[in-house]
This record gives sequence, structure tokens and C-alpha cells, in this order.
Amino acid sequence: MHLEVLNIGTELLLGNVTNTHLSYLGRRLFSIGLRIERQMTLPDGSALRPAFLEAMDRCDVLIVTGGLGPTTDDITREIAAELLGLPLQENAEVIKSLEALLARRGIPLRDRMRRQAMVPVGARVLPNANGTAPGLYLPASQTPSLATPHLFFLPGPPRELMPMFEDHVLPILHALCAQIQGPECRTYHVVGMGESSVEEIIGLSLSLRGDVEVGYCARPNEVDLRLIAEAAVLDAIEPDVRAALGTCLVSQQEENLEEVVVNRLRTLGRTLTVAESCTGGLLAHRLTNVPGASEVFPVGYVTYANAMKTQALGVPEELIVTHGAVSEPVALAMAEGALRTAGTDFALAITGLAGPSGGSPEKPVGTVFIAMADRKATTLCQRENFPTDRETFKQLATQSALDLLRRRIFDLQP
Repeated sequence: MHLEVLNIGTELLLGNVTNTHLSYLGRRLFSIGLRIERQMTLPDGSALRPAFLEAMDRCDVLIVTGGLGPTTDDITREIAAELLGLPLQENAEVIKSLEALLARRGIPLRDRMRRQAMVPVGARVLPNANGTAPGLYLPASQTPSLATPHLFFLPGPPRELMPMFEDHVLPILHALCAQIQGPECRTYHVVGMGESSVEEIIGLSLSLRGDVEVGYCARPNEVDLRLIAEAAVLDAIEPDVRAALGTCLVSQQEENLEEVVVNRLRTLGRTLTVAESCTGGLLAHRLTNVPGASEVFPVGYVTYANAMKTQALGVPEELIVTHGAVSEPVALAMAEGALRTAGTDFALAITGLAGPSGGSPEKPVGTVFIAMADRKATTLCQRENFPTDRETFKQLATQSALDLLRRRIFDLQP
């Protein structure tokens, strides 16, 4: 079943609003055996006409989002009705829902708002519990004069589109594709290995098989290896994939690195603190993004200034004077000081040079020292170099720190 998506909204093309529809729709459709074959983002207005006609010739299902509101730039329903040769009629049930919704908000029903109740003859109204513009569904038509795919028109705001899609669109699509046995997608989240390395050790051989679709999504110091195939095929190659990725394989459950670390600490009943300098709290931010982090992360320290390293963490001032704030001795002292002060089982410390200035031949910009203190083992420190922009540097540094701890709590070789 061929499926396409048209997203309407000038704000999407100007970059004022992030288009989240594609990622949401892609995941939900794949779960019922459907895949988006093509997606196009269009400005408000008449640009929909040629795109709509082209898409109708290619697909079995067309989902159009946006342009259903009350203002003059919202003309999706009018264009669709015109091209399909269907008259628009005011729907009494939609008017009734509009009046009730607006009354609860203390807003009068203005004439312009009534446009949202205009429904093409033969269309099914998809109720909108979170806004004023209903969605519309037109079943596929195979008349001699016009052959159309299944057509869905959905509101643009995600808080309206997503509940409508879950409650009304998915059940229709599920019934339409009940006989489709879709492939399965498995994603292997890898840290500490580049995408070219992943391809070399396992991806290329899998792509040569012909029965597996192989894809990659690379981010700083991590790669998602995506395999799509029949479940039996994926089961057969699973041992080889896991063996090839080894200790760099973080998760297959769509968990990111911080989720894996926090969830493992919760299972072990152990706790963690952090002492950050150059990353400015990003490590703590990533940890506290995980639900349940409060069970394992009681406190963190951002000691950006040298004086605060001494005052908050007890780092001896002479260490900073002798070795510099960006050094292994200071990173070790930060980790041990945080461990002692917080009373946790583990502590991670990061100190480095994010740049763009401040480097030296011995410690160029991008140098970072990452230390891990453990109540049951010797404190470790590793030196890394990430010569990149400040934001990416911080991401890479925190990624390395989390991976250092992951390997310890899963008893993996560093």
C-alpha cells in the first residue's frame, strides 16, 4: 500500500516551526505495517493544487496536514473539494461542537469560524477534541471520471493531530491494511564507533544479502544501525550483529545512553553524582531527563570557576596552580571530592577546554579529562580530544563520561 504525506504550512518552510509530523506519523504507521514513501512540505495557499493531483496519481493513501483553520490562508478543504468535484456543505454536528467548545472558552462563534464546519459531500468528519478544526476522511473512489486514494485531512497543530490520528485515523488504516504483513525494524544503538566502522564490521555484509534493508543514523559519538526485514530473518542474523558490535552496543530498546545508565543504576540500587566544569551542567541535564532519575541522582555540582572547585569539592588549590584546571590530577580530585561530598556510590567529573581560545601545544582546544570515582574501586581518568564547536564538544564529553560509567556498571571492558 503506497502512502504519502503532504504537510501544509508556510511557517514550516520558514523554519519558524519544527515539522514534527513526519517523525510521529512515520513511527505510528510503521507499527501497523505501513511506510511513508514520500513526504512534501508546502506553503499555505494554492501550492497544494499540483502537489495534491500528483500525489493522488501515485498513492493508495494520502495524508494532508494543515490548512483547516478559520483564516484566509487555510484553504486545504476548499482546494480538495474543488479538485475532487465535491460540493461543500455546513455540517450541523461540527457547528454544535464548535459552539460548545467556544462557549467553554467564553468566545463567540464568528462567521469566519463557521468555515471549519464546511465538509465535502461524502466525507467522514474526524472529531477534534483539542481544537476547533475537525479532520476529514474520504474513502478511495474508483469512478470512471476520477480515481482517488484514501484521503485524510488533519489539523496542523501536533496537540490536535496526534490524538485525532490515534483515535480516528489509525483504526481506519488498521482495517484497510489488516492483511498486510509488514516487516520489522530493529535499531541497534551504538556508542564509541563511527558509522563507517559499523558498516565495515557488519553493515556491508548484511546489505549484500538482499533480504535486509540496512540504514544508519549518526550523531556525535553514537550511531543507530537500523535493520528492516522479516522477523525470522532478523532473528537469524541477531547473534552475528550483537557479536560484531560487542561492548559498543548500548541498547536495542530505543533507549539512549543516559536512560541505559539511569535504569541500570536503579536496578543495582546504586547512586551517582557529577562534578562538571566545561560542560556546564549538561551531564546533570541529560541524567535528569530520564524518568526515575531522582532515585539514583541526588545532587550534582557545576564548578565552572577554579575557586568553586576548591570551595565546593575540596580540590586542593595547589593542584590547580601546579597542573592547571584542565588536567588529570584536578579531574581525579573533582570526582573524589564529589563522591565524598555527595555520599554516592559513583561520581563522574569533567574538566576541559571547549574553546575557541585558551589552548596550548600541550593541551589544545578540545582537550577534556573525564574521571570516574567508585567507592568499590580505584578512581579512573581518561583524556580525550574533541576539536569541534562548543555545543558538540559538550555533547561528546558527556557522552564519553556516561559511556565510561556504563562499562563499569555492566562489567564491560573499558
